Amino acid sequence: MLNTGFSGVVYHWRRSVLAVACSLLAPLAAASDYGVEHPAVLPFIQEMQSEHGFSADYMLRLLSGAERRQPILDAISRPAERVRPWHEYRAIFVTEQRLQQGLEFWAEHAEALARAEQEYGVEPEVIVAIIGVETFYGRHTGTHRVLDALTTLGFDYPPRADFFRRQLKAFMVLTREQQMDPSVLTGSYAGAMGYPQFIPSSYQVFAVDFDGDGKVDIWNNPVDAIGSVANYFKEHKWQHGAPVVVAAEVNGERYAEGITLNDGLQARLTVAELRALGWQPATDLPDEQSVMSFEFDAGDQQQHWIGLDNLYAITRYNHSVMYAMVVHQLAQQLREARIP
Repeated sequence: MLNTGFSGVVYHWRRSVLAVACSLLAPLAAASDYGVEHPAVLPFIQEMQSEHGFSADYMLRLLSGAERRQPILDAISRPAERVRPWHEYRAIFVTEQRLQQGLEFWAEHAEALARAEQEYGVEPEVIVAIIGVETFYGRHTGTHRVLDALTTLGFDYPPRADFFRRQLKAFMVLTREQQMDPSVLTGSYAGAMGYPQFIPSSYQVFAVDFDGDGKVDIWNNPVDAIGSVANYFKEHKWQHGAPVVVAAEVNGERYAEGITLNDGLQARLTVAELRALGWQPATDLPDEQSVMSFEFDAGDQQQHWIGLDNLYAITRYNHSVMYAMVVHQLAQQLREARIP
């Protein structure tokens, strides 16, 4: 009881200090998108104070400089993989230009890619394909201020506000640790950053200093980005040398019952169950193997695929089977072009 009462006193004292500090800054912050008048700002500042030791003054000044960006809210409501059929989505990413520049990136960073394969067990073509799809090998890393993206989504996008407020917290902590100015870093509309487009929490967990210079720099250092992507895949159970996906033929009236993607990325059927529904994999698979299965609109026909554990590992990077398939197909083309 004594501890509970003392904690309550401390809490209310902190709230009072925060209120005083914010009242002093109110004339500066009130007119901004994320000043003291926004209902989510003061509770967030309190959390940053109590959880991470940030001062109310610093946090209010920073958030008051953030802008609510309607284009960010528009973009997150219509991601390309939701509004485009497979054949149009694939055409964006699996291109001759992306292939050729991927081969150049591989040649330039062959040593780092080989070392990443040895240390993390992730093939070079997979790492190159991820960086190619994400940022065109570092050429397009995003033009939105990360601060604007995370405050807009954390405070004004109710479907995922909790997630993006957590990312804003992680962003503040990592910029403090890396001694970076959080008001100048840019990234995607969802706050993803650098060559590999890591969100802040992914940076904290998976980014590595792969060149040993004492800094973890995914913004300007492709070697760190290569090691970080490889580490991400290792931690998400990538299996070196294992297949990713198998084409399938379908027949009969019940084949549509075998499309597990209708029930989400976690849904699975065994190969035997799929066969019973009219699916025939192009490559032999054990009857007891648990797999994903899905149908794509290829424009002139429907394609049917059986996804294995490595395909699921790619979806941990971006929760989309179409995304995972363009990464896989670009990786295949890179491997075939480099090693005929």
